[in-house]
Order: sequence, then C-alpha cells, then structure tokens
Amino acid sequence: MKIISIETGKFKLDGGAMFGVVPKVIWSKTNPSDINNLCSWSMRSLLIDNGNKKILIDCGIGNKQSDKFFSYYHLHGNETLISSLKKNNYHPDDITDVILTHLHFDHCGGATKFNENGKIETVFKNAVYWSNEKHWLSAINPNSREKASFLNENLIPLKKSGQLDFIKSEGIFISDIDILFVSGHTESQMIPHIKFKNEKIVFCADLLPSTSHIPIPYVMGYDINPLLTLEEKISFLSLALEKSYTLFLQHDYFYSCCNLKKVNNRIELKDKFMLKKII
Repeated sequence: MKIISIETGKFKLDGGAMFGVVPKVIWSKTNPSDINNLCSWSMRSLLIDNGNKKILIDCGIGNKQSDKFFSYYHLHGNETLISSLKKNNYHPDDITDVILTHLHFDHCGGATKFNENGKIETVFKNAVYWSNEKHWLSAINPNSREKASFLNENLIPLKKSGQLDFIKSEGIFISDIDILFVSGHTESQMIPHIKFKNEKIVFCADLLPSTSHIPIPYVMGYDINPLLTLEEKISFLSLALEKSYTLFLQHDYFYSCCNLKKVNNRIELKDKFMLKKII
C-alpha cells in the first residue's frame, strides 16, 4: 500500500468561526489572523493506493464557482488537486473510488468540473463516489445553517453521473479501511481509519481540523451540534491516545499529521509532522 498526501490548495476562513466560543486573544497565539480576522488553512486530500484500488479521500474546493464566491476565501498556494496528483504520477482516470467525508464545498468541490462545452462533469471518470444516505439527504435538503455550504452544482452532477453510491453503515469499508460516522459538525460525517504497515492513520476531516483544535472546547462555529462534537471529540481523542493513532489533519496550515499524549489527565498534542515521516 502507498499512502500520499494530496495538497489541493490553501484558503482563508474567519478565525472566530473556526474556533467558536474560544476568544481571539487565545486562538490567535497559534493561528494569527490578518486585518480582516481571516486565518489561513490547508485543504488536503489523501490518496490510498493498494494496487487494485486507488482511493482518494476528499477533493478540495474545485474551481466552478464565481470570482465573487472565491473572493470570500482568498485561495492561494502553489498546488491544485490535479497538479498534486500529477506530481505524484497519478492521472484522474486512475482513481477508482472517492470517499467524500462530507459534502461541504471545500471537501467535494473538486469532484466535478466544467467541460469544454460548459457542462459540469465528474473529474474522476472511472471512480465510484462514496457518501452515505443520511448525509446526502441533509445536503440536498439543507438546514438554513448549512445551506451556504451545500452547493447544488457540486452535488447534483454526482447523482446524474450514475457514479454516486452510499456507504450503508460505519465499520469496514474495504480491507484496511474502516469508517466512523460522527454528526456534530454535520449529519453523518465519515472519518476513514486506514491500517498502514504498523500504523493506524485517521483522516480527521472536520472532526479535528488542525492541531489547534485538540483542546476539547475548541469547536468550530460551523458545527450544527457543538455539544455533540464535544462528546465525539472526547471519545475519539481518548481512543486515538489509547491506540496511538496518527491523525491526518485536513486543514492544518503547517503540518499534515500529529499524535497525542496525556498530561495531568488532559489530552494534548505530542508531536506534529508531515506524513512522509511515517511512509
């Protein structure tokens, strides 16, 4: 098995939205903001190549929206989804499966594109796109809190292509990949757990966006049920500590991975590092 970090670009989000009730005087120590209160974040995907299957987890923001839309997010960085795949010697047609942890635009926008005729089509022609039915239904019938994050142009073409399928329940997806469902951030977000050599690597998605979100009260303002997120974080981080998981961080600007330690009955950051350290 090969496992590769795929950089799809950087963007900016409001620091207060990313840290919820935590005061700026605290979160700005690790995530300094610009004059507009915006902090920089990564949008990482993960490619798992086990020979028979080439599985991509999440796809970044894509490029289908208007200049006005992208002006809110200040896209930057030298990598895109396609350029990062190419740099690692993969073509979009090589991908057999795309696991979409959830359907917010910064996680699934890169799954589709405009073709030369101005029609939206899937980027990965030979792939099955995996969501789950509860999350899909919440995305196409969004609540007012999430409506701006679920964009029809990202969703409907997946269904029309015939490439969309659903993971029915948490547990084993395929050999060496298990899926955990969590619903604090959004309904039935999927958290892949990958067995790699002697490691368990967990793609944390928006359950744990960055190393700065390890303290239990650090919950994003975007979460639909922050008290549930608190419970899910306690359970998840406790198990991650016990089992010595490597946590793959989708949005941390500086580091793709971290692990944990216990200090005075608190779970804290132990080490932060790039994925290549363990591969």
